[in-house]
Amino acid sequence: MEIEKIFEVILYAVPALITGMIAYYFFKEHTKNEDGRRRFLLHKDMQVNTLPIRLQAYERMALFLERITPSKLLIRVKPTSSDESTYESLIVATIEQEFEHNLSQQIYVSDECWNIIVAAKNTTIQLIRKAGLLEKTGTADKLREVILTEMMEKRAPSDAALAFIKKEVGELW
Repeated sequence: MEIEKIFEVILYAVPALITGMIAYYFFKEHTKNEDGRRRFLLHKDMQVNTLPIRLQAYERMALFLERITPSKLLIRVKPTSSDESTYESLIVATIEQEFEHNLSQQIYVSDECWNIIVAAKNTTIQLIRKAGLLEKTGTADKLREVILTEMMEKRAPSDAALAFIKKEVGELW
């Protein structure tokens, strides 16, 4: 008799356990889907709010790259004396100042984009310093002439970075 009661309890318990496990599985999946939906909506809202800020950061970095293009930089920054090294230092300081002014924009652009912008800045500075080391430059005006002549022969480093920014902004849509 006792075995029959144990068997009867097992017969009632097994369907209850199966029903409980199925309910647990569905509840777990429902919670997971709701969490995913909430994250998606939060991400969507954040994108709506951050997109204008990110676009502004890309605009500022594009402006920075335009301002450090050697041909435009040399027209904007006039030599204060005829000394070549003073003018070279002034140009490099101007580039560094522009860069420091836009340093905070790195949190809104991708790491790859930021690295390309930094590389363009460093390459531009290197180009200016290399032109300053040439023997044919002795005055600030001659340095300007050498840099401008070199820029006619090849593209400015900032052009490649600007193209990358345009591509990345195009991918935001």
